Amino acid sequence: MSELFFTPGPSALYFTAEEHIKTAIKKGVCSTSHRGQQFKDIYKECQQNLKKVMAIPEDYHVLITSSANEAWERIIENCVEKESYHVSMGAFSQRFAKIATLLGRDAHELIVEDGTVPDFDAIDVPKSVELITICLNESACGTAFPLETINAIREKYPDKLLAIDGVSGVPVIPIDFKNIDTLYFSVQKAFGLPAGLGIWIVNNRCLEKAKKMAAAGKIIGSYHRLPDMVEKAQVYQTAETPNILGIYTLAKVASDMIEKGILPIRREIDYKSAILNQVIEAHPQLHQFVKNENHRSKTVKVIKTDFDSSLIIDFLKQKKIHIGTGYGAYKKEQVRIANFPTHSKEQTEMLVDLIDAFRV
Repeated sequence: MSELFFTPGPSALYFTAEEHIKTAIKKGVCSTSHRGQQFKDIYKECQQNLKKVMAIPEDYHVLITSSANEAWERIIENCVEKESYHVSMGAFSQRFAKIATLLGRDAHELIVEDGTVPDFDAIDVPKSVELITICLNESACGTAFPLETINAIREKYPDKLLAIDGVSGVPVIPIDFKNIDTLYFSVQKAFGLPAGLGIWIVNNRCLEKAKKMAAAGKIIGSYHRLPDMVEKAQVYQTAETPNILGIYTLAKVASDMIEKGILPIRREIDYKSAILNQVIEAHPQLHQFVKNENHRSKTVKVIKTDFDSSLIIDFLKQKKIHIGTGYGAYKKEQVRIANFPTHSKEQTEMLVDLIDAFRV
């Protein structure tokens, strides 16, 4: 049996990715000019397929970054002159607030206990704030932010820009883009690609804010200024030489997902999430870290262990199955298991059987 990766990112490659990479090499994609027509066609296909699989409106711009982390900096530089507001549910979402502070902005932060999601009433955004940030799926803690709360925030604060961290959530979680202004993700999680590529989706409200700040003499970046990125993207170009192989493979994997159908993909995620939940709750030495079942991520399961978590990690590794450690301070007392579109029902059932049989 080949190695199986249920790690939360980088994770298993989407099952068609290897063939697409081989085809790209044969077609000379890795050596093509990023100013040539071949690259323009690749970028156009990637934009169109992502818009289709994620239901992105036509007037939103699909931009290329090096990673999701880069999007933190780009969003703050281009969309926040003075103040931002951050809903922090764990290590990854807290970094966004730190980036804002490092860039000299006044970052208001609502920090909740790990493994929890704030009530809507707890989210109190000052009038002076320009941007609200939310993590759709906190990979460190396994929490999922409710879509209905995102919609309620948009309704309550229509004048604020709303930024969504979609890493490990999209395309599984059905985002309604009319209720947000920008969303970003990296490809090594739910899309099942090699790391090294980020996607930043922005609307014209973000673009106009960046132009207004630039006109007022504010620094909004250098080679990745939002107005310049949008201008380039409109002719399927980038400012720098991008990860062409990654863009090509993402275009093809998104096409495969379109062909399979996003609804069947989401139904499979639901099934695999359910059987993972069942084995966690039935096991005498394992526990759900996220207590509220309505706030549990379907795509990243975080499990508290009554023993050193390396024991079950090593046990599964002997079976050629890799799962993730707990994040940060939780490394020895938790494990994290990815449930992404590339993980088949049969693979997940096998993993569940092995977990069920494991005892210390």
